[in-house]
Amino acid sequence: MVINNKEALVDLLLKIADDEFIIGHRISEWIGIGPTLEEDITFGSIAQDKVGHSQNMYELVAELTNTSPDTLAFKRPSSEFKSCELVVLPNAGYDKALVRHFLFDHAEFIRFELLMNSSYEKLSHLAKKFRSEIKYHIYHGNTWMKQLSSANEESKGKIQTQINELYPLTLGIFEKTPLESEIISSGYFAGEDELKSRYFAHVNELLTSYGLTYPSIDTNMEVNAGRNGIISAHLTPLISEMREVFDLESGVDW
Repeated sequence: MVINNKEALVDLLLKIADDEFIIGHRISEWIGIGPTLEEDITFGSIAQDKVGHSQNMYELVAELTNTSPDTLAFKRPSSEFKSCELVVLPNAGYDKALVRHFLFDHAEFIRFELLMNSSYEKLSHLAKKFRSEIKYHIYHGNTWMKQLSSANEESKGKIQTQINELYPLTLGIFEKTPLESEIISSGYFAGEDELKSRYFAHVNELLTSYGLTYPSIDTNMEVNAGRNGIISAHLTPLISEMREVFDLESGVDW
């Protein structure tokens, strides 16, 4: 397979892999403390999918860079991670976890839908597989968002509060890197602007249908919130925690 621009492809893959790796860990933190047993099990399953997706993406990067998935996941300094701010935020209440899950997964679903047309066949193949799995994540998030926003004023108020806080942070999902034009021209991905346009049209319609309001933000605003080396203060301690087992036994499988 001919790779037109390996640097641009690696940049794209790492951005996706890092988001999946970090959000997978954040979701896994709910295992054992979820509000219901069913949510414990569901969040555990979703977390497993996310980490599995990240591993597959790291494997593609490893092939291109002559390294290993473990090195990419566990040995890079936090300053080299390209994860967006939204996925890095610490967990708080279930309302925050649910709204983040809802907001991120819709962007993720549309991203993989676009990546199904990637010129890099290995990525296109994975995108088709991941998209079918994320459908269930989307269904879960939509179901609970709709149910809690229509249950009573207290539950609706909690969801609306989290929308007000987290919705503006979704702009960080679409942060461009200096290789954006090469990513598009090589046919690897349609680009962050295309993803962002589809995302806000879709999510805004859903939120309105649930009787929720979304903050007024400038969706054309450029942000610098994770993709280009300016990282959240929460990222370094999180990565240190995630590496504890690997640091103790570097040959362990994950």
